[in-house]
Amino acid sequence: MNLFDLTGMKALVTGAGSPQGLGRAMAQALRDQGAEVAVLSRSARIFDVAREDGHYGIQADLADRGALRRAFDEALGHLGTLDILINAHGVSTTRPAASFAIADWDKILETNLTSVFILCQLAAGVMGLKGYGKIINVASMTTFFGSTQCPAYTASKGGIGQLTRALANEWAIKGINVNAIAPGYIDTELIADAMADDAWRQGVFARIPAGRFGLAGDMKGIAIFLASHASDYVDGAIIPVDGGYLGR
Repeated sequence: MNLFDLTGMKALVTGAGSPQGLGRAMAQALRDQGAEVAVLSRSARIFDVAREDGHYGIQADLADRGALRRAFDEALGHLGTLDILINAHGVSTTRPAASFAIADWDKILETNLTSVFILCQLAAGVMGLKGYGKIINVASMTTFFGSTQCPAYTASKGGIGQLTRALANEWAIKGINVNAIAPGYIDTELIADAMADDAWRQGVFARIPAGRFGLAGDMKGIAIFLASHASDYVDGAIIPVDGGYLGR
Protein backbone atom coordinates (compact mmCIF):
# COMPACT_ATOMS: atom_id res chain seq x y z
CA MET A 1 0.00 0.00 0.00
CA ASN A 2 1.31 3.44 -0.94
CA LEU A 3 0.45 5.47 2.13
CA PHE A 4 0.78 8.73 0.19
CA ASP A 5 -1.40 7.77 -2.79
CA LEU A 6 -4.45 10.04 -3.17
CA THR A 7 -5.92 8.41 -6.25
CA GLY A 8 -9.68 8.85 -6.31
CA MET A 9 -9.71 11.37 -3.46
CA LYS A 10 -11.69 14.60 -3.84
CA ALA A 11 -10.17 17.79 -2.46
CA LEU A 12 -11.05 21.45 -1.96
CA VAL A 13 -8.20 23.93 -1.49
CA THR A 14 -8.93 27.55 -0.61
CA GLY A 15 -6.58 30.49 -1.03
CA ALA A 16 -5.15 29.00 -4.21
CA GLY A 17 -5.36 32.07 -6.44
CA SER A 18 -1.86 33.47 -5.97
CA PRO A 19 0.45 32.23 -8.75
CA GLN A 20 3.32 31.67 -6.27
CA GLY A 21 1.22 31.02 -3.17
CA LEU A 22 1.02 28.21 -0.63
CA GLY A 23 -2.51 27.21 -1.61
CA ARG A 24 -1.57 26.69 -5.23
CA ALA A 25 1.49 24.64 -4.33
CA MET A 26 -0.51 22.37 -2.02
CA ALA A 27 -3.26 21.92 -4.61
CA GLN A 28 -0.60 20.89 -7.14
CA ALA A 29 0.80 18.39 -4.65
CA LEU A 30 -2.59 16.75 -4.14
CA ARG A 31 -3.16 16.57 -7.89
CA ASP A 32 0.24 15.01 -8.45
CA GLN A 33 -0.67 12.23 -6.02
CA GLY A 34 -3.90 11.48 -7.86
CA ALA A 35 -6.55 13.63 -6.20
CA GLU A 36 -9.21 15.58 -8.09
CA VAL A 37 -9.00 19.16 -6.85
CA ALA A 38 -11.32 22.15 -6.74
CA VAL A 39 -9.54 25.42 -5.96
CA LEU A 40 -11.11 28.55 -4.52
CA SER A 41 -10.04 32.18 -4.21
CA ARG A 42 -11.60 35.64 -4.00
CA SER A 43 -9.36 36.64 -6.91
CA ALA A 44 -10.32 36.09 -10.53
CA ARG A 45 -6.79 34.74 -10.98
CA ILE A 46 -8.19 31.45 -9.69
CA PHE A 47 -9.51 30.63 -13.15
CA ASP A 48 -6.06 31.00 -14.71
CA VAL A 49 -4.57 28.82 -11.96
CA ALA A 50 -7.29 26.19 -12.41
CA ARG A 51 -6.81 26.08 -16.16
CA GLU A 52 -3.01 25.86 -15.94
CA ASP A 53 -3.00 23.21 -13.20
CA GLY A 54 -5.97 21.09 -14.26
CA HIS A 55 -8.30 21.96 -11.37
CA TYR A 56 -11.88 23.18 -11.09
CA GLY A 57 -11.87 26.88 -10.19
CA ILE A 58 -14.33 28.78 -8.00
CA GLN A 59 -14.25 32.50 -7.19
CA ALA A 60 -15.75 33.65 -3.89
CA ASP A 61 -15.04 36.05 -1.05
CA LEU A 62 -15.00 33.83 2.02
CA ALA A 63 -15.69 36.83 4.29
CA ASP A 64 -19.21 36.73 2.80
CA ARG A 65 -20.95 33.83 4.51
CA GLY A 66 -23.54 33.43 1.80
CA ALA A 67 -20.86 33.35 -0.90
CA LEU A 68 -18.89 30.85 1.18
CA ARG A 69 -21.78 28.41 1.37
CA ARG A 70 -22.54 28.78 -2.33
CA ALA A 71 -18.90 28.15 -3.17
CA PHE A 72 -18.76 25.05 -0.99
CA ASP A 73 -21.94 23.71 -2.58
CA GLU A 74 -20.50 24.35 -6.04
CA ALA A 75 -17.32 22.47 -5.15
CA LEU A 76 -19.28 19.58 -3.70
CA GLY A 77 -21.56 19.50 -6.73
CA HIS A 78 -18.56 19.24 -9.03
CA LEU A 79 -16.55 16.77 -6.97
CA GLY A 80 -19.48 14.62 -5.84
CA THR A 81 -18.03 14.18 -2.36
CA LEU A 82 -15.19 15.55 -0.25
CA ASP A 83 -12.24 13.71 1.29
CA ILE A 84 -9.75 16.55 1.82
CA LEU A 85 -10.18 20.20 2.79
CA ILE A 86 -7.20 22.57 2.93
CA ASN A 87 -7.99 26.02 4.35
CA ALA A 88 -5.11 28.08 2.98
CA HIS A 89 -6.80 31.46 2.57
CA GLY A 90 -6.00 34.48 4.69
CA VAL A 91 -5.55 38.25 4.76
CA SER A 92 -3.61 40.69 6.90
CA THR A 93 -3.27 44.42 7.55
CA THR A 94 -0.30 46.01 9.28
CA ARG A 95 -0.95 48.89 11.66
CA PRO A 96 -0.12 49.67 15.31
CA ALA A 97 -2.60 48.06 17.67
CA ALA A 98 -3.64 51.36 19.26
CA SER A 99 -4.90 52.68 15.92
CA PHE A 100 -6.01 49.41 14.36
CA ALA A 101 -9.45 49.92 12.77
CA ILE A 102 -12.23 47.71 14.09
CA ALA A 103 -13.51 47.28 10.53
CA ASP A 104 -10.14 45.74 9.59
CA TRP A 105 -10.24 43.57 12.72
CA ASP A 106 -13.70 42.28 11.80
CA LYS A 107 -12.72 41.53 8.19
CA ILE A 108 -9.55 39.68 9.16
CA LEU A 109 -11.19 37.61 11.88
CA GLU A 110 -14.10 36.77 9.58
CA THR A 111 -11.79 35.75 6.74
CA ASN A 112 -9.03 34.01 8.67
CA LEU A 113 -10.94 32.31 11.47
CA THR A 114 -14.73 32.33 11.21
CA SER A 115 -14.81 31.24 7.57
CA VAL A 116 -12.39 28.41 8.40
CA PHE A 117 -14.72 27.20 11.12
CA ILE A 118 -17.72 27.28 8.78
CA LEU A 119 -15.84 25.42 6.05
CA CYS A 120 -14.74 22.81 8.59
CA GLN A 121 -18.35 22.38 9.71
CA LEU A 122 -19.56 21.95 6.12
CA ALA A 123 -16.76 19.52 5.29
CA ALA A 124 -17.36 17.48 8.43
CA GLY A 125 -21.01 17.14 7.47
CA VAL A 126 -19.90 15.27 4.35
CA MET A 127 -16.92 13.43 5.81
CA GLY A 128 -18.76 12.26 8.91
CA LEU A 129 -21.30 10.35 6.84
CA LYS A 130 -18.59 8.09 5.44
CA GLY A 131 -16.34 8.04 8.49
CA TYR A 132 -13.31 9.47 6.72
CA GLY A 133 -11.81 12.86 5.98
CA LYS A 134 -8.74 15.06 6.20
CA ILE A 135 -9.02 18.71 7.23
CA ILE A 136 -5.83 20.76 7.04
CA ASN A 137 -5.78 24.31 8.35
CA VAL A 138 -2.97 26.77 7.75
CA ALA A 139 -1.64 28.29 10.95
CA SER A 140 1.40 30.59 11.27
CA MET A 141 4.47 31.36 13.30
CA THR A 142 2.13 33.76 15.13
CA THR A 143 0.15 30.73 16.31
CA PHE A 144 3.08 30.17 18.68
CA PHE A 145 4.19 33.69 19.60
CA GLY A 146 3.07 37.30 19.45
CA SER A 147 3.89 39.90 16.84
CA THR A 148 3.85 43.64 16.35
CA GLN A 149 1.49 45.76 14.26
CA CYS A 150 -0.73 42.90 13.09
CA PRO A 151 -2.99 42.19 16.09
CA ALA A 152 -5.92 40.81 14.11
CA TYR A 153 -3.80 38.43 12.03
CA THR A 154 -2.01 37.21 15.15
CA ALA A 155 -5.29 36.68 17.00
CA SER A 156 -6.79 34.84 14.05
CA LYS A 157 -3.83 32.49 13.70
CA GLY A 158 -3.75 31.83 17.43
CA GLY A 159 -7.40 30.93 17.04
CA ILE A 160 -6.61 28.57 14.18
CA GLY A 161 -4.33 26.58 16.47
CA GLN A 162 -6.95 26.19 19.17
CA LEU A 163 -9.75 25.57 16.67
CA THR A 164 -7.71 22.79 15.08
CA ARG A 165 -7.23 21.09 18.46
CA ALA A 166 -10.87 21.53 19.44
CA LEU A 167 -12.20 20.02 16.21
CA ALA A 168 -9.71 17.16 16.36
CA ASN A 169 -10.90 16.34 19.87
CA GLU A 170 -14.49 16.02 18.66
CA TRP A 171 -14.05 14.52 15.22
CA ALA A 172 -11.16 12.05 15.49
CA ILE A 173 -13.61 9.41 16.68
CA LYS A 174 -15.56 9.96 13.45
CA GLY A 175 -12.54 9.22 11.28
CA ILE A 176 -11.88 12.88 10.48
CA ASN A 177 -8.30 14.01 11.05
CA VAL A 178 -7.97 17.73 11.74
CA ASN A 179 -4.44 19.15 11.74
CA ALA A 180 -2.64 22.35 10.85
CA ILE A 181 0.50 23.40 9.01
CA ALA A 182 2.39 26.37 10.44
CA PRO A 183 4.50 27.85 7.64
CA GLY A 184 7.58 29.79 8.60
CA TYR A 185 8.65 32.85 6.66
CA ILE A 186 7.75 31.90 3.11
CA ASP A 187 8.56 34.25 0.22
CA THR A 188 5.01 34.97 -0.98
CA GLU A 189 2.78 37.99 -1.59
CA LEU A 190 1.59 37.97 2.03
CA ILE A 191 4.97 39.10 3.39
CA ALA A 192 6.17 41.05 0.36
CA ASP A 193 6.04 44.39 2.21
CA ALA A 194 7.94 43.00 5.18
CA MET A 195 10.56 41.45 2.92
CA ALA A 196 11.21 44.90 1.48
CA ASP A 197 12.36 46.06 4.94
CA ASP A 198 16.06 45.23 5.09
CA ALA A 199 16.29 45.30 8.89
CA TRP A 200 13.30 42.98 9.27
CA ARG A 201 14.50 40.60 6.56
CA GLN A 202 17.99 40.33 7.99
CA GLY A 203 16.70 39.80 11.53
CA VAL A 204 14.42 36.95 10.49
CA PHE A 205 17.01 35.41 8.18
CA ALA A 206 19.57 35.28 11.00
CA ARG A 207 17.22 33.06 13.00
CA ILE A 208 16.53 30.46 10.27
CA PRO A 209 18.95 27.51 10.70
CA ALA A 210 18.19 26.31 7.17
CA GLY A 211 19.85 29.46 5.87
CA ARG A 212 17.07 30.53 3.52
CA PHE A 213 13.51 31.77 3.43
CA GLY A 214 10.91 29.19 2.54
CA LEU A 215 9.32 28.66 -0.84
CA ALA A 216 5.72 27.72 -1.59
CA GLY A 217 6.92 24.32 -2.79
CA ASP A 218 8.19 23.55 0.71
CA MET A 219 4.54 23.01 1.70
CA LYS A 220 3.95 20.18 -0.75
CA GLY A 221 5.34 17.28 1.27
CA ILE A 222 3.53 18.11 4.51
CA ALA A 223 0.28 18.65 2.60
CA ILE A 224 0.53 15.20 1.03
CA PHE A 225 1.33 13.64 4.40
CA LEU A 226 -1.62 15.22 6.20
CA ALA A 227 -3.99 14.53 3.30
CA SER A 228 -3.07 10.87 3.00
CA HIS A 229 -3.40 7.61 4.95
CA ALA A 230 0.15 8.20 6.20
CA SER A 231 -1.35 10.54 8.84
CA ASP A 232 -4.33 8.45 9.93
CA TYR A 233 -3.23 8.54 13.59
CA VAL A 234 -2.27 12.22 13.60
CA ASP A 235 -4.90 14.44 15.21
CA GLY A 236 -4.79 18.01 16.48
CA ALA A 237 -1.16 18.56 15.46
CA ILE A 238 0.23 21.95 14.47
CA ILE A 239 3.30 21.17 12.41
CA PRO A 240 5.86 23.91 11.75
CA VAL A 241 7.49 24.02 8.33
CA ASP A 242 9.90 26.80 9.12
CA GLY A 243 13.49 25.82 8.38
CA GLY A 244 14.06 25.43 12.11
CA TYR A 245 12.99 28.97 13.05
CA LEU A 246 11.06 27.94 16.17
CA GLY A 247 13.94 25.86 17.47
CA ARG A 248 16.43 28.71 17.42
